[in-house]
Amino acid sequence: MEKWSAATIRDFRQTLLDWYDREGRDLPWRHGRNPYHTWVSEVMLQQTQVNTVIPYYENFLATFPTVADLAAADEATLLKAWQGLGYYSRARNLQRAAQQLMTDYHGKWPETAAELEDLVGIGPYTASAIASIAFDQVIPAVDGNAFRVFARLLLIDADIAKPKTRQLFTQIIQPIVDPQRPGAFNQAIMDLGSSYMTAKNPDPEHSPVRAFDASYRTGRVLDFPVKTKAPRPKPMAYYGLIVHSPAGYLLAQRGANEMLTGYWSFPLVQQASLRQDEATQPATLQTDIAELERRWQRDYQIPVTLTTVGGQPVSQTYTHQRWHVKLLQADLPRAVALDFFPGKWVPGSEIAALPLPKVQEKMMARYAKQQDSTAFGKN
Repeated sequence: MEKWSAATIRDFRQTLLDWYDREGRDLPWRHGRNPYHTWVSEVMLQQTQVNTVIPYYENFLATFPTVADLAAADEATLLKAWQGLGYYSRARNLQRAAQQLMTDYHGKWPETAAELEDLVGIGPYTASAIASIAFDQVIPAVDGNAFRVFARLLLIDADIAKPKTRQLFTQIIQPIVDPQRPGAFNQAIMDLGSSYMTAKNPDPEHSPVRAFDASYRTGRVLDFPVKTKAPRPKPMAYYGLIVHSPAGYLLAQRGANEMLTGYWSFPLVQQASLRQDEATQPATLQTDIAELERRWQRDYQIPVTLTTVGGQPVSQTYTHQRWHVKLLQADLPRAVALDFFPGKWVPGSEIAALPLPKVQEKMMARYAKQQDSTAFGKN
């Protein structure tokens, strides 16, 4: 690993911040130093690209202009505002932290990273970003961009997939952070990591900090950062049941112990749950359908006759799982009572008003395409 002298650190700060002042991205959450705005943007940017986040961010702040508004929101409004961003626990943690701010801190923000980490869902990076940008705490915000930028600048070969590596990078970067403009410094590193020092197809030759980049000088740019590969998401096979009646479509709300808690979707049944006797009687699509029909009659008193919807299964990837959803459909001549089914009949034209996960939007789109109709603009 390279080590910089005090003079090199001063030159790096000036070079970086001069570039940032000229070419830094004009992003809506950078207008002012409101900790609420910084916090919402940083949480949304986890696992999501900047261009995708901007309209969600603007809509979210229009819906919840203040921390107090977010703390008081009902769940349906919160989930609807977050719909499409994925990783839905982020939205719930935002609200829980907002409620914590209002009750435990009387609406006043903690101003140090250590104190901010006491809020629900705020980890070391987000705490450091808020503390440096909104409150001028001199502390590095170590995210994927910072890992990549400083690993290349200084030839740091520690594995960034290991939790303890964050502490190492924090210790190395801490004396480099500009003490006069720590927030701008951290945001400049973010911009550098998303432009000249990207993970793929970087452009180190034209980078404003090329003179400080040891990986460029040694021809090893793509060797850094060092990161062991994460395991592939586990494939999970489901059936998605599109059950229609004169009252609309049958939707179920995801439970507290399920992924996508609180969101509405067509009923989803894991294929493996239907195949307990597979060792003695190999499962087929036909046997799965027969078992589903039997269980729905037995458990819910809903007499469905299921047929397949054409096309490939709908796929959706989550952090540790990749869902493959085979669509089945059934039309009922009348809307049966849902005394035993945990859901409701929803007219097609009203489904979009509910908080829907991405997988539900994909199922609706696939079904509408196969039906060659605007299936969800009618009952």
